[in-house]
Amino acid sequence: MSLIPSFFGNRRSNIFDPFSLDIWDPSEGFPFSSSSAQETTAVANARIDWKETPEAHLFKVDLPGLKKEEVKVEVEDGSVLQISGERRKEQEEKNDKWHRVERSSGKFLRRFRLPENAKLDEVKAAMENGVLTVTVPKEEVKKPEVKAIDISG
Repeated sequence: MSLIPSFFGNRRSNIFDPFSLDIWDPSEGFPFSSSSAQETTAVANARIDWKETPEAHLFKVDLPGLKKEEVKVEVEDGSVLQISGERRKEQEEKNDKWHRVERSSGKFLRRFRLPENAKLDEVKAAMENGVLTVTVPKEEVKKPEVKAIDISG
């Protein structure tokens, strides 16, 4: 059993991945952490799968209970895909008695550096059943032209 995954909050992302720009808070998970550090713990709760197909890069984000108006998808600095939003806490009523609170709330932010072959002006996003799908089309790889040369003689 490795200490690294538990030290980094059991996130599936690789800290050595050059495309991942996750924000890591070293005080995350400690009892003395501040409220701003607790807000960043929601970052790890936005689980993302990134799949590359021959035509596009596909990002799928689990965002149960969120509406598309509560999520923002942006491309910044020409090559960074940023997915952010906020899950708000439920309103507490005076007579409510909570027995357990396990669902996370707070802001989330995930950033990914896109490869050079991404068509940034054609990025599309769709939300269905709590899953955000971001499609980043790829430029076609141009095959080198081969020209046959006649041999004289």
